[in-house]
Amino acid sequence: MMEVKGVIIHSIPKNILDKFGQYGLKRWLELISPHARKVFSSEIDQEAWFPLKETLIEPMANIAQLFYDWDLKAAAWEFGRLSADVRFHGVRKLLAKIPSATSLINKAGEYLSTHYRPCTIYVPVSEPKFCVLRISQFPELDKTTEYRICGWMERALEITGCKGVKVDIVKSLTNFQPVSEYELRWK
Repeated sequence: MMEVKGVIIHSIPKNILDKFGQYGLKRWLELISPHARKVFSSEIDQEAWFPLKETLIEPMANIAQLFYDWDLKAAAWEFGRLSADVRFHGVRKLLAKIPSATSLINKAGEYLSTHYRPCTIYVPVSEPKFCVLRISQFPELDKTTEYRICGWMERALEITGCKGVKVDIVKSLTNFQPVSEYELRWK
């Protein structure tokens, strides 16, 4: 069973509250599974591990249903971006000192591979203004998680000062290809 670290999911209720208000958060909590409701209604230990499907995939589908007219890509992408904002809040000046965007993506590959398990994520191509991030092992990878990763990487690059960021999924384990690959371009 795939697991996700609490640091990945802890900001979901706050982001719902900020974007859709108390009523939106209440509606979402009523819609998710009892187990997920218990997780999201209490303080989430950011170092703990949680079942991926029940605490990320299904709750994101509920967000898409309630607030994005069933547009899973839009919901997951935006919540990935919001997750990067939360992750890098207060360290933006530090991020601006990272020597290059490619260094950030290399670190992002390391970061992501320690927050989903089991998985293998690495950066096989790292050039000025272009990177490829590859996922070679992720047994329960789904579109929700792929889009969240896209949004997270896009926003992380923007936070470091990159302009014109473009993230494309060019190969996907969800399409029965041997790997998932993200191409990242920026100015």
